Amino acid sequence: MRVAGVAKRDYYEVLGVPRGASKDEIKKAYRRLAIKYHPDRNAGNKEAEEKFKEATEAYDVLIDDKKRQAYDQFGFAGVEGMAEGAGGARDFSSVFRDFEDIFGDFSGIFDSFFGGGRTRSARRDASVRRGADLRYNLEISFKDAVYGTKEEISYARRQACSKCHGTGAESGSGKKACYTCGGSGQVRRSSGFFSIASTCPTCHGEGYVIDQPCTACRGMGIVEKQQRIKVTIPSGIESGKRISIPNQGDVGPNGGPAGDLYVYITVKPHEYFQREGNDLYCIIPISITQAALGGEVYVTTLDDKKIKLKIPPGTQNGKTFRIKGEGVPFLHNPFKKGDLYIKVFVQVPSKLTSRAKDLLRELSEIQGEEIHPKPIATSELH
Repeated sequence: MRVAGVAKRDYYEVLGVPRGASKDEIKKAYRRLAIKYHPDRNAGNKEAEEKFKEATEAYDVLIDDKKRQAYDQFGFAGVEGMAEGAGGARDFSSVFRDFEDIFGDFSGIFDSFFGGGRTRSARRDASVRRGADLRYNLEISFKDAVYGTKEEISYARRQACSKCHGTGAESGSGKKACYTCGGSGQVRRSSGFFSIASTCPTCHGEGYVIDQPCTACRGMGIVEKQQRIKVTIPSGIESGKRISIPNQGDVGPNGGPAGDLYVYITVKPHEYFQREGNDLYCIIPISITQAALGGEVYVTTLDDKKIKLKIPPGTQNGKTFRIKGEGVPFLHNPFKKGDLYIKVFVQVPSKLTSRAKDLLRELSEIQGEEIHPKPIATSELH
């Protein structure tokens, strides 16, 4: 079979694939050529148009199991008549059937071969999109992060215009079918072998125009306004966590649903307490005599409770005490808490009275303090 007196090229050669190529390899090869040579991207280029037709014909045969088997066995003669439609025109149904699978995001520029394409309702459904998600950065105190709180925040959000109720048109007017595309959302032009459809430049694919745009939103149907809401901060939350608030993001175009608001938490450091997971840590000072003789001290917790802590005689500097259940509530189980760890810091007085100095000298003599102390094993420090 010949076209315009020129011998047809082998279909595998056209697509640049081996004879044993898989269907995925054939699809990838055709996708690359179709995007490169499509008439919509090569206006007035006859050579590109012919290459596009050649690649499409090759794909139509090689992607179909029966056609490919006949072609492999008998060559072009084996597929003559198998790919003929009404009036002798070649039927590329297999190409169009696989369009979404082949072209993915590029399918929009190919969706109207031979007068095909999406219906107006499908285009309108596509234009009704979900609104954008929004992010709000919130800094809270250490104590609020541990025990939870409520915070009122204010942020800018796109909302449906209250004047036109999201229609984009002034009261008394409305939307009319686009005079350029007649309401289809697409305009067509012939390009030799194909009828190419593209998005209407007047209505941008919507299929309608607004004669009298709303003065408040300028025909957009959406305005940006400040919104104030209260956010519940759960107990036990940490820096870097986020709180999701459904439907409080931007509203979608053409009445589409709103996106979500994500509140990202940053926790301020505390002057006295530190946190590790669900445990709290703090340091308290005790005197030399308290460390040596023992005693009782009162520790103020993060929630301002007074807890009595017993210091045993001979307590060394850096000794850590554990108080169960006085730590941070678990994020998803506020009835369960971590622990509070208290480290003691033995303070050495920097100013002494004469009487105090005499007593310490007497203590030193009684204790028999060494002026050449031996090193302490590291194992004894824990």
